[in-house]
Amino acid sequence: MDYLNLLNPQQRQAVTAPPGQTLVLAGPGSGKTRVLTQRIAYLIEAMGVRPYNILAVTFTNKAARAMGERVDALLGGARARGVWLGTFHSICARVLRTEANTPGLLPFQSNFVIFDADDQQNLVKRALRENNIDDKINKPAAIHARISEAKNNLVAPDDLPVRSYRDEIVVKTFKRYNELLQQNNAVDFDDLMLWTVKLFEQHPEVTEKYARRFEYVLVDEFQDTNLVQYSLLKLVSSYHHNLFVVGDEDQSIYRWRGADYRNVLRFEQDYPACQKILLEQNYRSTQTVLDAARSVIDQNANRTPKSLFTDHGRGEKINLHEAVDDHAEASYVVDTIQGQLRKGKPGGDFAVMYRTNAQSRLLEEAFLRAGLPYRLVGAQRFYGRREVKDMIAYLRLVHNPDDELSLQRIIAVPPRKIGEKSVTALQFAAQKAGRTMGSLLRELAEKADESPLWKELGHGAGPIFDFAVIFNGWLKVKAELPLPALFDKIVNDIGYQAYIDDNTEEGKDRWGNVDELRRLAYEYQDKGLVDFLENLALVSDQDTLPEQVNSPTLLTLHAAKGLEFAQVFIVGLDDGILPHSRSRDDPEEMAEERRLFYVGITRAKERLYLVRAGQRSTYGNPEYQLASQFLDDIPEDLLTRSGGEFPSGGPARLKSWDDTGDYSPAYGRRSSSRSPAQGNGANRSSKSSWGQTSYDWSSPTPARSTVSRSKPPVPAPDPEQKFRAGQRVRHASWGEGLVISSRILDGEETVDVAFESVGIKRLIASLAKLEVVKQGL
Repeated sequence: MDYLNLLNPQQRQAVTAPPGQTLVLAGPGSGKTRVLTQRIAYLIEAMGVRPYNILAVTFTNKAARAMGERVDALLGGARARGVWLGTFHSICARVLRTEANTPGLLPFQSNFVIFDADDQQNLVKRALRENNIDDKINKPAAIHARISEAKNNLVAPDDLPVRSYRDEIVVKTFKRYNELLQQNNAVDFDDLMLWTVKLFEQHPEVTEKYARRFEYVLVDEFQDTNLVQYSLLKLVSSYHHNLFVVGDEDQSIYRWRGADYRNVLRFEQDYPACQKILLEQNYRSTQTVLDAARSVIDQNANRTPKSLFTDHGRGEKINLHEAVDDHAEASYVVDTIQGQLRKGKPGGDFAVMYRTNAQSRLLEEAFLRAGLPYRLVGAQRFYGRREVKDMIAYLRLVHNPDDELSLQRIIAVPPRKIGEKSVTALQFAAQKAGRTMGSLLRELAEKADESPLWKELGHGAGPIFDFAVIFNGWLKVKAELPLPALFDKIVNDIGYQAYIDDNTEEGKDRWGNVDELRRLAYEYQDKGLVDFLENLALVSDQDTLPEQVNSPTLLTLHAAKGLEFAQVFIVGLDDGILPHSRSRDDPEEMAEERRLFYVGITRAKERLYLVRAGQRSTYGNPEYQLASQFLDDIPEDLLTRSGGEFPSGGPARLKSWDDTGDYSPAYGRRSSSRSPAQGNGANRSSKSSWGQTSYDWSSPTPARSTVSRSKPPVPAPDPEQKFRAGQRVRHASWGEGLVISSRILDGEETVDVAFESVGIKRLIASLAKLEVVKQGL
């Protein structure tokens, strides 16, 4: 157990904690993953606990894989094999699939499918339609959010309070939504945990089976658990009472998903004899960054104060840059990164973080103008592409023939002369018979025109019969074929390559996406279709972030949780953006916004840049901004300011350049103080061009602008579009490509081009110097 000698005193105290309940409050960068993995190793090696009797719960698949690899490395070989290690969702799915084999325990079969976010939205829409409720007025996303919130708080439809007609709609839709899930032999993400808790509460013998097995239960990111997850943890640890949770209420940022940092308080109330350990030594950031973070988070109540410290020294001061407007804000970020790249810093050192996804647009355009590559972390972009979703729907339908959402998606893809009337007739026949459409298709495949369905379908019977035969053939061989072979059979049977690949650049790219999914299928040929589909359903933003990143990363503050970068930019630090305008009248929301800023600050290892804009374009009109109130909490001696020049007291002003090189004031910031020693930085270069910075990197100062910003500029007329979709063009470096789309953005023609050499690129037409390739050349 030499690994214990590498721990600091607080980490060692946590790893070697005696049996019972233990609450570890781990500050950012304090080595909580090391504590969790070494705790598992300690239980096995020092306390003689069998891996089979350990349950460890994380929040992402990536974290679970990393933890398993670390435990294996500590113990060597396969000594840790048998530990139940995974996310709440994956562990609950495993329990439900096992127990669904026992008749009467659950309202679905063991081959249930997990509906993703799009499927859930579509099901809510269907429930609204069937209740004759207008989904234009009652937005499905908002209704589903209420349903999800209720499930996360263990509230059934009949127990929801009804105080308005809107509440009645939610209850009606909630009930029908649940019925449709069961009819499809499906569950949503919330159901995975809800049904597990219900199973345990209603069947004590099942609870005892799992609670007896799991002598030790360990939980990561405990501050992000919701009420149903907390209930689950209490149930599964109810026999041995050995519950070890690691978290930090200061980093609870998923309230909108149902996470409740108050579970930390509940833990202390429910287990008053628990051991509470603080991990306060930080191994990531400089002391300046930690002091700034603490000054921000100490304003929150209902938390355990922590004194974060590090051996990394004070480090550099935090750069607070106040740009003239949102365009200058984006340019500052890119110019600063370019300056650091010229000094030899690797691109992967940099991250640009923002409150909302919409803020990435100007940043992306600034990177494109500078010809600087970047990585965008956001939605499940690959899995959201049409061709990928088509193939996933086919595989889900083969796995669960009663999955009507998947069937409706693909029954006419590729086109096979099955129209909406035929699909409606099939759906009506299924409802009348009290069966699923999938079961009727299987019967049709076996009986052909002798099936009662043939007459009900009328002229549409032939094409549907042809599909039913193919569909039934997949079901007969799915148990015999490995996953890649099944994947290939489906693709070949439906002629999907001919449908998707039309020999254009876009068609090739789409087929490349199908091929990428096929490669993923090969990784699951030993695990099988069930694990493959679960992995696709449970994939998270961070699971799609490559391990090695060589370009600056753009991501939301929520997506930044658990990551770290040498240099971090947090942009949009204006009132109404961070903190978000929705938080103004809700103290709990405001506290979460402060925690979100705290998380962003503590991602920085070496340097931190805080960036805001004096004015922002709102639907084409400039609007002056107030600085984020959170900036007022950071002590002045931790900051180096650039851009804005503010007198102490009175109305705040922004300094900008006019054509003569003199400063011109623009109002827009709350009162702020500034040290006279910081000066105005007038000795820097006034020249600016793409690929060159206009900043003096030794003393950050504002860039010269060619337009006075003391009043809103007159917008220039939009340029004429020179390119159109379908044109072939040539680029000096990337060769020939196909124009996918062209549009005017902020006075510039922006063109998306699929190049044969480098794939799809978004270009500013005036800078890219594209040549149209004439026909026949």
